[in-house]
Amino acid sequence: MKIGITGSLSSGKSSVAKILSNNSNLLFSADIAVQDLYKSNLFKRKISKKFKLNKVEIKKEIKEKLLSKKISLRDLGNFIHPVVRTKMKNFYKKNKNKKILFFEIPLLIESKLMNYFDYIILVVAPRKQRLKRYIKKGGNERMFNLLDKGQISPRKKVKFCDYLIVNNKSKIFLKRKVNDIINLSE
Repeated sequence: MKIGITGSLSSGKSSVAKILSNNSNLLFSADIAVQDLYKSNLFKRKISKKFKLNKVEIKKEIKEKLLSKKISLRDLGNFIHPVVRTKMKNFYKKNKNKKILFFEIPLLIESKLMNYFDYIILVVAPRKQRLKRYIKKGGNERMFNLLDKGQISPRKKVKFCDYLIVNNKSKIFLKRKVNDIINLSE
């Protein structure tokens, strides 16, 4: 069974994914796949060439170019997403004999991957709370606004999802909500 976990920026997708997967290796995280890409020298050379970057602080330079509109989110996504999708498919091939696999994919709906999953869980949280979390992790409000605009609204996403988790309270409360879903599916 393949379970997709999606949601808006800083909504708590990673927390839900970790609770569901019990921190096992049966979790594919698109965010971690992207982080790993930025550690690859080959990827750094390719993205630097594609977007005319200086190769020193690539992520910082990409953010600056996104904010100054020298790079569009669409162009960046068109460059990165095919690589992440290949990593996701390889993860599935390697683990397809497992009973349950979890996939944390922020842009699952935007990428039209709904049919790939048996169940989809949408994690939502109030915008102010998500902004506060994003800033606490080292982000800034301008980048949050840019990235948030690039996502489909939760109201539109919910119709593609089997379960909805509203993450607007404590981690303990979030664990209870996730456990409620686990109990429903058993």
